[in-house]
Amino acid sequence: MELYRSHVLICGGTGCTSSGSKSIEQAFNEELAKHNLVKEVKLVRTGCFGLCEAGPIVIVYPEGAFYSHIKVEDIARITEEHLLKGRIVTDLLFKEAVVEDQVRSINEVDFYKKQQRVALRNCGVINPEDITEYIAFDGYKALAKALTEMSREEVIETIKKSGLRGRGGGGFPSGLKWEFTYKAQGDQKYVACNADEGDPGAFMDRSVLEGDPHALIEAMAIAAYAVGSNQGYVYVRAEYPIAVDRLQIAINQAREYGLLGKNIFGTNFEFDLEIRLGAGAFVCGEETALLNSIEGKRGMPRPRPPFPAIKGLWEKPTLLNNVETYANVPQIILNGADWFANIGTEKSKGTKVFALGGKINNTGLLEIPMGTTLREVIFDIGGGIPNGKAFKAVQTGGPSGGCIPAAHLDTPIDYDNLIALGSMMGSGGMIVMDEDNCMVDIARFFLDFTVDESCGKCPPCRIGTKRMLELLDKITEGHGEVGDIEKLERLAENIKASSLCGLGQTAPNPVLSALRYFRDEFEAHVYDKKCPAGVCQGLLSFHITDGCKGCTLCTKACPVNAISGEKKGLHVIDTEKCVKCGACIDKCPFKAIIKK
Repeated sequence: MELYRSHVLICGGTGCTSSGSKSIEQAFNEELAKHNLVKEVKLVRTGCFGLCEAGPIVIVYPEGAFYSHIKVEDIARITEEHLLKGRIVTDLLFKEAVVEDQVRSINEVDFYKKQQRVALRNCGVINPEDITEYIAFDGYKALAKALTEMSREEVIETIKKSGLRGRGGGGFPSGLKWEFTYKAQGDQKYVACNADEGDPGAFMDRSVLEGDPHALIEAMAIAAYAVGSNQGYVYVRAEYPIAVDRLQIAINQAREYGLLGKNIFGTNFEFDLEIRLGAGAFVCGEETALLNSIEGKRGMPRPRPPFPAIKGLWEKPTLLNNVETYANVPQIILNGADWFANIGTEKSKGTKVFALGGKINNTGLLEIPMGTTLREVIFDIGGGIPNGKAFKAVQTGGPSGGCIPAAHLDTPIDYDNLIALGSMMGSGGMIVMDEDNCMVDIARFFLDFTVDESCGKCPPCRIGTKRMLELLDKITEGHGEVGDIEKLERLAENIKASSLCGLGQTAPNPVLSALRYFRDEFEAHVYDKKCPAGVCQGLLSFHITDGCKGCTLCTKACPVNAISGEKKGLHVIDTEKCVKCGACIDKCPFKAIIKK
């Protein structure tokens, strides 16, 4: 076994890969070879570290030096100064990793201080393509414990006592779902994983698959043992090529080590796993549509009951959880139900992973104990709103969730609290909005997404959401009429009550929550023909103020020649010609052009 004096961890998640981390890895290889350090310094390509805003990220151990926004041209300095001479290159460290000339490790940075990693515990820590590294961090120990020390009933009881709830949507108790599948009658049972992550801005499941794929394999094997299955399927988006590749590598390695297949750990238990690729349909995140897709059918929901635990894949009892739910299972089996149940709140146990995006300084992936407040997430972990802007709302739960205003920032995050606010946990997308966002336009954006992704099977979703979108288009274009807001509300309630599946039933949530907390903005659009945030172009007009110096930059930028005026004289915009593209505002150095 080779021993190294230093380990260089390079983020290999999708975000950092798209920013050039492969080139950084290649540059390190070249520099290490150049300085004869190949046998002294080990490069490790890991999964996502979480703080995506700081990528590409490189962390050097044992010092724990947290380098951010690294470029290929920085590698020679890091190699020569840090790895060769032992001098940390402080000007390349993440901005919060240096305080009064003292270097802080990644866990001392504000983004990570309040986090508690369970599902993400190995992401950014191990090489996801090396099973031996997973094993070194207690990997497959939980599976061994379940198979050799616990009965199937004891495994299920442990999951029930832990309080683990589904992390992909409504938060159904996982142990109950396992118990239903275990008790269901059938000559064949299946376990399946929903990795079809379709919410805008969501990348929680992708990061687990990219950073710790063996955790999913181990968890699904434990679940299969518990419910009496010998075959599993992971349904994952084809748009996740890194995740798919690493999961397949992990499956192959598990088979090679005898952790998939027959007689696992010398017992009579057998289990194997296959990947099924989805084509990117959002509706296939609904469990019965997903099962149809695995079977090779069109991804459309089935009426329920019967539920998948009774009649799932090929009409056989099927256990279906999402990636994050499964990722908690090995730790629960290893550490016990009480350990997990002591994290979080009374009705929402454990931790939750969120993908934090939008108008926020620290975009990225985080895992927090249930009960952490929205304020802590947005301001302590997320670093607040850029450019000194005011926080306006946060959207949780994606297109199925709702917008939560500043008045509820101190709400502890759990399943019940978010539902009470008109939103939901969902899979864990969290999009932050500031004072420049129009809430009518935000509601229209999410509804437009849902309309596009509706499978069309049931009329309430197929027709009703389309009618709602037409009303929102009409309002944002400046043609709203008295009664339109009330029509939106009636349509929304009818769609919620009569749609076939969860996608349709929750589709109106963004509109209803926006109306609940920002009704004045809807009324301003309809009655005053104004967009208070200055976003909806159909309600805007551009004007040049007395601050104009006649520099003519706006004239040159205007694509439709709507601006006239002499050089060094006050210019004027022809509002009839103006297409409201905003090019003039971007070019004006004197901020003399306003929209109102």
